[in-house]
Amino acid sequence: MQNVILIPDSFKGTMPALTVCRIMEKCIQARFPHCKTVSIPIADGGEGTVDAFLYAAENGEKKISVGQGPYGEMIHAAWGKTGDTALMEMASCAGLPLVGDKPDPGTASTFGLGMLIGEALNANCRKIIVGVGGSCTNDGGCGMAAALGIRFFNAEGNRFVPTGRTLSDICRIDASALDGRLAQTELICLCDVDNPLYGTNGAAYVFAPQKGADKAMVRMLDEGLRHLSRLVEKDLNFKGAEDAGAGAAGGCGFGMKAFLGAKLQAGIEVLLDFTGFDRLLENADHVFTGEGRLDSQSLHGKAISGIARRARKAGVPVTVVAGEVSVDAQDLRRTGITAAYATKGNRTDMQEIRQHCQEDLAQTMKSILQGLT
Repeated sequence: MQNVILIPDSFKGTMPALTVCRIMEKCIQARFPHCKTVSIPIADGGEGTVDAFLYAAENGEKKISVGQGPYGEMIHAAWGKTGDTALMEMASCAGLPLVGDKPDPGTASTFGLGMLIGEALNANCRKIIVGVGGSCTNDGGCGMAAALGIRFFNAEGNRFVPTGRTLSDICRIDASALDGRLAQTELICLCDVDNPLYGTNGAAYVFAPQKGADKAMVRMLDEGLRHLSRLVEKDLNFKGAEDAGAGAAGGCGFGMKAFLGAKLQAGIEVLLDFTGFDRLLENADHVFTGEGRLDSQSLHGKAISGIARRARKAGVPVTVVAGEVSVDAQDLRRTGITAAYATKGNRTDMQEIRQHCQEDLAQTMKSILQGLT
């Protein structure tokens, strides 16, 4: 091998993507000393998205802003800037880790995300890329919209900031005070799911249980999103509840499009374009990618499927190295993946997996490389 692209996601709970890149690169250099490697740590919208973009940027910088957390507490949130482009992730201001052992999608708010977008506008950014994975919210993006000037009124005519629990209290939406700079700004929402806003496949039913909702709350949250959709259609003349990605991040995908005019795009596709992946493939002999678990979801719209699709078009073989593999060879080939290998072997204890994850990855890479020329 002469030219290899390393483009793994993080191994959730064990190794960040950059660590995976470094281990893979060390193993390749030991086996093929003259091989040129290009490392592209990735993320598709969740935690780590900003770091992935900044790693690929030529002149990127990380910024820290004071903002609002999911329950109104003041926090420090990181975002990135390269040229006039801002890079941010919802996980930094409305992510599940921020609520610890007290998740409540009924009261968690996306207001902090709107504050971050405002910070980017103040920094003269005219393109804003927002990853919305890993959220703890279910407010349809109303908190975010309120932070940027959208006004919500209840039956008494009082203005308020809706959360998932109070979406059904909205009686009127007024967009006349929306920050005018958004009209001159390209806003891209990175989604790694294609769920609609509501219904059995929507934001509440599919994702709210992971955020702490019981069955009764799920029904209440779903009804709130339905109500929001009806009001948005009536007051803003926008219909988009069925759009792919509308249900991302508790309906924030819908909110970003309805309130801010954002484009919903697959996170991995935007990142691959940003890194010039197609150009790099022109000289590549092989691509190594991976994540913590390779399963059927990985082959449908997730990062690995996007990588494999482009590599297959370029005629470059793709090898996946994952902590766990639960798909058969036929499905892999159909997606464009040449082979997939699991690193954890017979280990089942999570503490043991964490303790040995780096050496297990290195050993797996060495075994794979022995069979390559």
